[in-house]
Amino acid sequence: MVKLVYLLLITLILSTSALAQNSRLLVSDESTTTDHTTVIKGKKVRYSATVGTQPVWDDEGNTTASLFYTYYQRTDIKNNANRPLLISFNGGPGSASVWMHVAYTGPKVLNVDSEGYPLQPYGVKTNPHSVLDVADIVFVNPVNTGFSRVLADKNGKMPSKDTQKKAFFGVNADVKYLAEWISTFVSRNDRWRSPKYLIGESYGTTRVSGLALELQNRQWMYLNGVILVSPTDIGIERNGPVKAANRLPYFAATAWYHKALSDTLQAKDLYSLLDEVEAFTINQYLPAIAKGGFISAAEKQAIAKQVAQYSGLSVEEILGANLTVDTSYFWKALLRDREQTVGRLDSRYLGIDKQNIGARPDYYAELTSWLHSFTPAINHYLRDELGYKTDVKYNMFGPVRPWDRSNNKTGENLRQAMAQNPYLNVMIQAGYYDGATNYFDAKYTMWQLDPSGKMSSRLSFKGYESGHMMYLRAPDLDAANQDIREFIKASLPGEGQAAKY
Repeated sequence: MVKLVYLLLITLILSTSALAQNSRLLVSDESTTTDHTTVIKGKKVRYSATVGTQPVWDDEGNTTASLFYTYYQRTDIKNNANRPLLISFNGGPGSASVWMHVAYTGPKVLNVDSEGYPLQPYGVKTNPHSVLDVADIVFVNPVNTGFSRVLADKNGKMPSKDTQKKAFFGVNADVKYLAEWISTFVSRNDRWRSPKYLIGESYGTTRVSGLALELQNRQWMYLNGVILVSPTDIGIERNGPVKAANRLPYFAATAWYHKALSDTLQAKDLYSLLDEVEAFTINQYLPAIAKGGFISAAEKQAIAKQVAQYSGLSVEEILGANLTVDTSYFWKALLRDREQTVGRLDSRYLGIDKQNIGARPDYYAELTSWLHSFTPAINHYLRDELGYKTDVKYNMFGPVRPWDRSNNKTGENLRQAMAQNPYLNVMIQAGYYDGATNYFDAKYTMWQLDPSGKMSSRLSFKGYESGHMMYLRAPDLDAANQDIREFIKASLPGEGQAAKY
């Protein structure tokens, strides 16, 4: 009898241990739904929030990964045939969907101050500007971000790193499996008739640009709009003199913000100053850089003087860099006399370094500030408010590298998708103080997206007085969401309006 009790006890301990161990594994296909009410633009909105996982399958139908998502659907609207669906991705690559989820378009936003700096207690609050009033939203976490994970095969063996890279971790692999996943999600949730929009931030703009054509040509799913937030180059070349020259308007905006310009330039409003700097950049600065070592001494001196005036740096620094100043140097040098550095993704943020000398900051002040707020907020919100219980770690940034960036034709793919689909419109959003994906690069990308100019009426640009995540600043949270709201409404065809040229 004692022996039997002992064996039962051992079995219980082992099974409990196994359960505890398995709680660290992702369940590949599950969801939970909760009901909520909020107020957006002064009006009550009822909605459901579904958090869960949906598998990724290979060509043989084997489950290879599972993606974690959060799906917000308005419940006080019965017919979703005309109800837009906004599919949201962040970037990295390797970044979770957390950023736009709990700081931009979703029904909740971070508990931060009006400029985006962290406040305690950490958490979320109601977002009165969310676009949930005009569109349902699904926030998708690609493989190894958020709670999404690669899964073991049917024999319990994890695929090799090379196999994972080919399946998930590259420009084109990423687009291919995500298009399949979206098609499944749309089918499961009965959204085939709904107008559909993609929104991507940073590398997410590469992702959604590629998805526009992949969905169209491989899944036969046509979109009404693509929104590019703080876009990358999306495969459109802007190297050499173009890359160097395009930084200057961003330099000028940042220097103006920190009052590092002359009294005459500081007296201008930001938009008048940027119009002036953009004209100089295109008409004088870019051609001067293109001349390289064969520019005349007189022209080089004159250009250096003007660049110094607009950037807040000295003529000696500009000449010492042969007219082209690296962004890392700018972040370190602009406020060197004040013993402060400026942020990379949002240059309104200030940092302090161990030494004032050097050519780059010790750290990026904006990113440490953001991780302060986002990490505890998303973990609390998903687990405690939306009821998703798991011991799996939420990856703010997941292991996805090395990332295969070869054969990046996503910008051309977006152009082709627009050409084939007269309904498809594109809006770009960018912050003037973003030094990672600067706003003038974003404008340049828009100009080059369709060199023919035949679709220029379907391309638009919106700028904001903040950085990479412009929505962290309270006035821009309102303005940027309103721009999305108006973009969605404007890109919905009128009754009887056919998709034709």
